[in-house]
Amino acid sequence: MERMAVPGDVGAICLGLPEVELGTSWGDRPTYKVPRGPKGRGFVLYRAPHKTAIDPETGEPFRDLLVIVVPDDAAKAALVEDPSLPFFTIPHFDGYNAVLVQESRLGEVSREELAEIIVEAWATRAPKKLVADFFAGR
Repeated sequence: MERMAVPGDVGAICLGLPEVELGTSWGDRPTYKVPRGPKGRGFVLYRAPHKTAIDPETGEPFRDLLVIVVPDDAAKAALVEDPSLPFFTIPHFDGYNAVLVQESRLGEVSREELAEIIVEAWATRAPKKLVADFFAGR
């Protein structure tokens, strides 16, 4: 049986990809970026609690949100419109190719599914040659 994802898988998957570093963006938010260095572009970000993303059950801002970049509107729609998946979006992200997920709900997807989504996020932000070399070597 496939293993379900846990929050620790996020860092393991991200740091297992070529040229990835854990840096910061949006001020001080931990962000996995590619490539390493000043030109790095974020593809997975730990989002600060904010009034734009409220937990409907508690009325409080979510405290464990990840922002994961997606390649396009179709990929975003596929993730947020599937009721079996924990991914969602908020009006604040309209027109922005990214989805949100609570770390506490990562166990609703397999580690393999999470890895596919993160690899796609990485490939969206990584230099084209790096992406081509990575997929050629798989």
